Amino acid sequence: MTRLLQRLVERIAASGPISVADYMAHCLFDPEDGYYTSREPFGPHGDFVTAPEISQMFGELVGVWLRLAWEAIGRPTPVTIAEIGPGRGTLMKDVARTLKKLDHGLFVGADLALIEISPRLREIQRRTLADIGKAVGWHESVATLPPGPLMIVGNEIFDAVPVRQFVKTGGAWRERAIGVDEAGALRFVAGAGSLAPDLLPRGAADAAEGAIVEIAPARSALMAAIAGLIAERGGCGLFIDYGYALPAVGDTFQALRRHRPQDVFDDPGQADLTSHVDFAALAAEARTAGLDAHLMTQGDFLLGLGLVERAGQLGANADSRTRETIGQAVERLAGPDAMGVLFKVLAIVPRGTVVAPFNPAD
Repeated sequence: MTRLLQRLVERIAASGPISVADYMAHCLFDPEDGYYTSREPFGPHGDFVTAPEISQMFGELVGVWLRLAWEAIGRPTPVTIAEIGPGRGTLMKDVARTLKKLDHGLFVGADLALIEISPRLREIQRRTLADIGKAVGWHESVATLPPGPLMIVGNEIFDAVPVRQFVKTGGAWRERAIGVDEAGALRFVAGAGSLAPDLLPRGAADAAEGAIVEIAPARSALMAAIAGLIAERGGCGLFIDYGYALPAVGDTFQALRRHRPQDVFDDPGQADLTSHVDFAALAAEARTAGLDAHLMTQGDFLLGLGLVERAGQLGANADSRTRETIGQAVERLAGPDAMGVLFKVLAIVPRGTVVAPFNPAD
């Protein structure tokens, strides 16, 4: 039994079942034993690989988009380019290198900022970004970012923000909670809370007994905070994650360890816990703040910005093994059976602004 599991069992025994959101928060962010505060989870030797770690092309094309977006919003100076949930700093490193080549004036004039709460990951990020030729600032929340226009990027950040689940029981939707069985093991139970009918996704009324819906108020609150800052100061945002374009019924709560799925109750704090992102809910928060929101698949986004052409450039003078590796990266990032369709890209921009490869209909 891990230390975190023991504390969770003791808490539940003393105070009753906890929500799925509370369980996620403890497992991921506990100050002593949380997944992100006690380990380095990224890369081939960790538990999962994010798009920036697959290929430099991902970060380069995000940098291209930021340059296009900066032009579209009027080339504001000064401007802060920030990343929330920056992992090892790989994406920001590739973005910075790309901006330095595309527009040296933007690179020099922009403030670079990372929003990171983990001291361990901050130290890794400092080492990754030590040679980019520019100072980087660290922040614990978007609220402390420098004043002025803000261009913010988040890659696989919303999936790790805790989600609430509700299960259809006896015709009503009760919050799915986590209790302890007679053997002292964690298990799902139906909690006391219920979900208002107007919050149910389309199709939920006809869902079968035992069906599950997921609501993520913490994700909406985070997007509202980001969108509010952009609406007030000017700027834009780009957010990439796996999820669905429209709300749906279904259980997407999952655990990943050493690149393999595992039971969500196995070794709390030792595995990554996530769920799919409801992009419609995030887009609604941006529009409520007075911004436009555009959504497309990751495959369409990267291909529209020149992924194939960039792969050709990198492979032009490379050996056959390197070209094969580049081709595999293209397939992983943009292929329909890999990340290309499951992963979505959400851009939030000032009203009436469109940045390629998005168009007004997206």
